[in-house]
Amino acid sequence: MVEPSARRAAAIARQGEAMQEFMARAVLFQDAVARSVGLNSTDLQAVGLLLSSGPATPGELAARTGLTAGGAVTAMIDRLERAGYVHRARDEADRRRVIVTADPDPIMAGVGPVYGPVTERWNAYLETLSDEQIEFAAELLTRAAEVNREEIDELRR
Repeated sequence: MVEPSARRAAAIARQGEAMQEFMARAVLFQDAVARSVGLNSTDLQAVGLLLSSGPATPGELAARTGLTAGGAVTAMIDRLERAGYVHRARDEADRRRVIVTADPDPIMAGVGPVYGPVTERWNAYLETLSDEQIEFAAELLTRAAEVNREEIDELRR
């Protein structure tokens, strides 16, 4: 195998450092957003997962978030329901099952104003990039999310 050039090795190292910094700042930002609307980080992530992946049973939501099924996930759903961000309903196909669904309008009313300024800043930055750069960035972030999801699954086994 051919050794990477010094320039490539330095670029890879910088990318690794940038990704580490980005991930740390993203976690801290999400925590600050959650606290600003009276939630905790896991609650906010659960809402995001319900929005992106669709409704779930409490057990499925526990698996998505890494919480233990039962008390922890029930308490989280209770908090989110009190905040008006989710609702529970009986599964029409199996009345024994409960389905938790995110309510987008109250979520946007609650956290939308918090995300608004950062969205505007990102959009302004994206306007400075070429289509190819934006496509590459989207691909990079999509792959980073996939790697993280796979690693989370490994850690939870």
